Amino acid sequence: MKKTFTKHNLLKLLSLMLLLGICCGVYAQKPKFRVIAFYTGKADLAHISFVHEANKRFPELAAKYNFSYDSTNNWDNMNAKYLAQYQVILFLDTRPEKPEQRAAFEAFMKSGGSWAGFHFAAFALTPSAVQQNWDWYHNEFLGSGQYVSNTWRPTSAILRIEDKKHPVAKGMPATFKASPNEWYRWEKDLTKNPDISIICAIDSTSFPLGTGPKQHEIWHSGHYPVVWANKKYNMVYFNMGHNDMDYEHKYDNTNKTLSSTFGSEMEEKLIVNTLLWLGSKKKTN
Repeated sequence: MKKTFTKHNLLKLLSLMLLLGICCGVYAQKPKFRVIAFYTGKADLAHISFVHEANKRFPELAAKYNFSYDSTNNWDNMNAKYLAQYQVILFLDTRPEKPEQRAAFEAFMKSGGSWAGFHFAAFALTPSAVQQNWDWYHNEFLGSGQYVSNTWRPTSAILRIEDKKHPVAKGMPATFKASPNEWYRWEKDLTKNPDISIICAIDSTSFPLGTGPKQHEIWHSGHYPVVWANKKYNMVYFNMGHNDMDYEHKYDNTNKTLSSTFGSEMEEKLIVNTLLWLGSKKKTN
């Protein structure tokens, strides 16, 4: 009788330990924050390449740093009910176009939500297929205004940390080499905007930047911010997100990617720092 009782209690104990182990495992795996990435992935080989790369790399980073990552190309998901599931929004290649989508995004940000955008997500030019018809986003939120020009061909650059105290710059060297990219110049001087914190800019050692063939596509001097934050919002914009492609054979449908945005170790660290910083923010409502 005593032997049977002992076995019974042992089984109960093992069952309890198993249950506790499962519960602890579930608790340990609960993500620190949730990220949703929006993308279009229909225009420009380089932007599509970056979207594919991001949607492969971000889940790997999510597993490593304990956050969750989802992505969608349905911009109608840009609504209050859907966004309530997430703490961080990413724009991988474009921006919302419908008034109700834009209103939902603005409300999300003004209630303490977090955002990071890449490359073409800040593009706007009137006249063009992507016009500057969203003043809050381009003039207040990003602070950059319209696109003005770019370097060509996609080229690596040495980037300089300008705001060493910003959490995004934690552990970063003073300068580092970024992967090949098409670098943008903007309408507004971000250095004159007190709300903007410029985190990275192109270092002068990068000049001349670009190979042309057009001379205006090669930069020889100037100050060009490429990563910045707006102190009024939980946000960071990255000019990166345009991989180098085999443009010479694009009509052969090779669509070959020649570089990786995440190919620079320090560039990836900067992106990870950004996500961890944004994910630590708490929404106000």
